[in-house]
Amino acid sequence: MRTRSGIVAAVVLVGLAAAGCGGDGHDPLVVTGKVPATPYTGPLDLPYTAEDDGDAQQSSGAAGRALECEGAIRAGDAGDAWSKDDGGSTPEEGLEAYFDIYQPELPERGYRVERTEGGRVLFSYDVAGRTKVAVVVAKDQPRRPGWGPETSASCDPSEFPASWTKARGYEIWTDRDGHRVPTTEVSSTAGAEHCDWQSAHFLDLGRYGRQYARDPRGVLPAEALTAAYDPDVRMPADARDTGYRYGDRRLWLTPDRATAYVRTSDGVEAWPATTSRFGCR
Repeated sequence: MRTRSGIVAAVVLVGLAAAGCGGDGHDPLVVTGKVPATPYTGPLDLPYTAEDDGDAQQSSGAAGRALECEGAIRAGDAGDAWSKDDGGSTPEEGLEAYFDIYQPELPERGYRVERTEGGRVLFSYDVAGRTKVAVVVAKDQPRRPGWGPETSASCDPSEFPASWTKARGYEIWTDRDGHRVPTTEVSSTAGAEHCDWQSAHFLDLGRYGRQYARDPRGVLPAEALTAAYDPDVRMPADARDTGYRYGDRRLWLTPDRATAYVRTSDGVEAWPATTSRFGCR
């Protein structure tokens, strides 16, 4: 996905072990260390589209090209929301402005300077020597003096350190081989506390466009579910193991995918599909 002068290697950065292992809580915003042997070599002033057209690659410019995702880019943005009062006096302050303005759900510590070109600097957040978040800051843009974010892009949260995703409440499922699965493929989360839904649980299967719910206390609106949650059922004969796992939960589906059958150490639960994707307001 990125322009490299050679084969991408999983380089462990000297002095950046915490950044590579998710040391988001103790590292400064920008750390120093040895640059990988094959840094991004493409231009930092690539064109980008500011419109939200759903194409993360097009809207993220050079930041998107600098990523080394295992899967697709999860998010890519053009930094067009900052004003003349937001710019910083240094590239590092420009990166700080990115987090202050956009408040992205991304690691906020352990970035390093990967590339400097003219009035632009590429900051990257690496995991095992591979860039998972990239932010390009630029100096003195039209009507925006100082340093500020120009483009940014990130990989799926499943590619971030497990310590970071766990601390932020992500439930990252794995496949039958133990590999972390993208949240766009399968993800789950507890219900929102401010709606008193914390006893419920939602399972999203992005690959099938389906959402299921576990509702042992009946806190969810009945009309939002296609059936009642059942904590103890017999596994249907035509159900098949998807290979998806989270803790002791194992996901099984029938061909019609009308219900998610979750096998646990205590038995099999039937999670009904929701009538539509919904959330707490």
